[in-house]
Amino acid sequence: MAAVSSLFTAAAVATAGTSAAAAAEASPASVSQAASAIESLNVPGTAWTVDERTGTLRVSVGSTVGGDDLARLDRTAARSGGAVTVERLGGPLRTLLSGGDGAYASAGWRCSVGVNVQSGATYYFITAGHCTDGLPTWYTGADLTTAVGPTTGTSFPGDDYGVVRYANAAVPHPGTVGTVDITGTATAYVGQEVCRRGATTGVHCGRVTSLNATVNYGNGEIVYGLIQTNICAEPGDSGGPLYAGDKIIGILSGGTGDCATGGTTYYQPIQEVLSAYGLTVY
Repeated sequence: MAAVSSLFTAAAVATAGTSAAAAAEASPASVSQAASAIESLNVPGTAWTVDERTGTLRVSVGSTVGGDDLARLDRTAARSGGAVTVERLGGPLRTLLSGGDGAYASAGWRCSVGVNVQSGATYYFITAGHCTDGLPTWYTGADLTTAVGPTTGTSFPGDDYGVVRYANAAVPHPGTVGTVDITGTATAYVGQEVCRRGATTGVHCGRVTSLNATVNYGNGEIVYGLIQTNICAEPGDSGGPLYAGDKIIGILSGGTGDCATGGTTYYQPIQEVLSAYGLTVY
């Protein structure tokens, strides 16, 4: 748990240490106003969220923030009337391409990272094959300025998996799906409780409803041997991971419906692509 930095002014430390009674006085309106104030400061390397336990706005400050920016955050926290607490992180806030994060191959073309893997000292991420098919280079953002690396393998249709190599040492590649540390793989079974993560809709959970499904996407694009679930997904979630606990199970191929009304989704089992390319999770 990050602690409040000694670099903060006394007023900000006092705010961060506001009593539970004072924190309870922070109304939804005051928290909303505080969030707008923090956003308007436009300080890179910060993040904020409502702490569900206290109802206050918790601002996390990365290690790259200092000087005038830090002072402005201090003043805003001090003026919030207990609606804001501030914590100093031990490192910088930065983009991490972990499982379920977005990856981009061209303007308007986004898929989701399934899971980071390795072969020896070389690192890759796995995503859907219909994402990588015909698209040679991947980036961390829609502006296509920070390259991740090239597509090194695609199998679609028939299967639906693709492999992208991390060629840019500046792009971190943790062995996680969001905050979940992935320690291995698992084989799906009907009735299994599972979750998936995607760049468009985040984390949604449900159950495996069928195995070895075949999906015909049209134009001769038929995929076999898929895992079926009752979990929703939307465009841009393709390639994201299906997992149970700390085990990766599959990669999102496609489905129907949306996350407002519900849906059905289908996943490429993870073991096939790992075996095909000699890859392991870490």
